[in-house]
Amino acid sequence: MSQQASLWKLFGVFAKMGAFTIGGGYAMLPLIEQEMTSRGWISREDIQDIIVLAQSAPGILAVNMAIYTGHKIKGLPGSIVAAVGAVLPSLLIILLIAMFFTEFKDNDIVRRIFQGVRPAAVALILTAGVRMAGTACSAWWTWLLVAASALLVAFLKVSPIWIILATVSVAACISLLNQKKGKR
Repeated sequence: MSQQASLWKLFGVFAKMGAFTIGGGYAMLPLIEQEMTSRGWISREDIQDIIVLAQSAPGILAVNMAIYTGHKIKGLPGSIVAAVGAVLPSLLIILLIAMFFTEFKDNDIVRRIFQGVRPAAVALILTAGVRMAGTACSAWWTWLLVAASALLVAFLKVSPIWIILATVSVAACISLLNQKKGKR
């Protein structure tokens, strides 16, 4: 059942995500998907489109996601409110850290806390990747592109820019071939 999305609710949801998501935009993906779809504000298909747009635009992924999601839900005011909600908790936390950094920068407990949070961030990012692959990969060749891209970036250190250009070219060629087959 869909809940009405007010600007305050939108701000609250993105502020909660901004406060409790550690690991950046990719770690935020599963949370955005869950929060938006469980409220009935956005469909899973819309989330996939938002992810592609957010990754394509310059800037911080989490902010881009907030802007596109907010716009989809409430237009320009939604974009602004969602972006502020996503950024404000981090900004306040960083300001507090900066104020007291010299006092605890070498604190062993603080260092261990950050080391303990890393695996959770990796898990959130991995979850987002698996969900995206499950939704976005509908044909054998899309799975092949995912595997080849991952291997090229991870092991051969190929620039993601070349990967994007190559996958766009391959996808365009396959689409043109499929169109020609359909006309016959």
